[in-house]
Amino acid sequence: MTVKLFYSDPYLREVRAKVEKVEVKDSKVRLKLDRTIFYPEGGGQPGDIGIIKGDGFRVEVEKVEGKEDIWHEGKVKGRIPEVGEEVELELDWEWRYENMRQHTGQHILSAILKKMYNSDTTGFQIFPEYNKIEINFDEELTWEHILAAEFEANEVVWDNLPVEVEEYEELPEEVHNALRKDLSKNVQGKIRLVKIPNIDLIPCGGTHVKNTGEVGFIKVLNFYKKTKNIWRIEFACGYRALIYLDKLLEDYWRSLNEMSNKNRPLLERMQEFKQLLEELEGEKDQLRKELWEWKSKALLQEAEEINGIKIISFLDTWEMKDAQAFIVYFIEKNPKTVVLIVGSNYLLFAKNKNIERISMNELMREVLNEVGGGGGSEILARGGGFKRSPEEVIEIAKKFLKEKIKED
Repeated sequence: MTVKLFYSDPYLREVRAKVEKVEVKDSKVRLKLDRTIFYPEGGGQPGDIGIIKGDGFRVEVEKVEGKEDIWHEGKVKGRIPEVGEEVELELDWEWRYENMRQHTGQHILSAILKKMYNSDTTGFQIFPEYNKIEINFDEELTWEHILAAEFEANEVVWDNLPVEVEEYEELPEEVHNALRKDLSKNVQGKIRLVKIPNIDLIPCGGTHVKNTGEVGFIKVLNFYKKTKNIWRIEFACGYRALIYLDKLLEDYWRSLNEMSNKNRPLLERMQEFKQLLEELEGEKDQLRKELWEWKSKALLQEAEEINGIKIISFLDTWEMKDAQAFIVYFIEKNPKTVVLIVGSNYLLFAKNKNIERISMNELMREVLNEVGGGGGSEILARGGGFKRSPEEVIEIAKKFLKEKIKED
């Protein structure tokens, strides 16, 4: 069993330890030590990173995992460490300390949400830039709810209360009744509780700061509904909150600066922009329909007619989605018509629904068997990947279609 020095002193940054086991895979090595200051990933808190070094080697620790036995994994430079060797451990302290601040901040925020809204925290995760919790909340969560909780949570931070860790072999009833969250029935061994007097008491296996003041401040960054009554809240504490807010504000002001009207708030400018965009889209749609009408008249004048069915065929440079929009418009407006469009890398065949006996899917298969490619459906068939020129493809398509119309 590895001695967990990160529990006895979470502020310990360097220590010496002895190698007990070594595993090697490619350029990476896994080390089990007799004791460690590296926290293993778990409970929503990321594992520590840092350096393990000895005579002739250096391991850049990227991953730490385990419960009883703690394994340290990373790239090794130099020789492979040997069992029995003494090594030096150095934490990436900035990474560890910020994670401690985030974790303690989460305890405070979760306790306040429980106190104010009777919302239990059902999930927690620390990411490099922010953290998330998931809470149950039966109403519609609003920024008013969030702001009220932030005020309360930051009062706890600024009160600079002690953060205490207590371990029990068995919980006294009065302690168990005071927990914010019930213990799992599967918990075995010592029970580790993290306590903020008069604020929170909860089982936790993470590392924490000594007092709430070290958290700095707590800021909710975003929230949204995940399921019917589960809400995800994203937040950050301390330096990470400042860095995140700085990026957010930079994006805000740069976005506002791009507007013709640069006055706050951005929401109003975006609403103006959205309204203008909708107006332009409306004008664009109207112009497109006018274009389609003129194009339809020209195509109908040039159409071939066999057994009362008009064959419209042409090559085009449109994107396929634009060609498909036109072909749907055209066949709805013009009964007894079949349209064949060939672009640089697609085929579109469509018929008016009044033409029952000719299958566009079947026609597409026959054409693609001849020219290569794949695709198809009953009324509107799409294909691509053909190996002939567009001019050849459209002539082959017209040939097959004419044969089908004559047979019908």
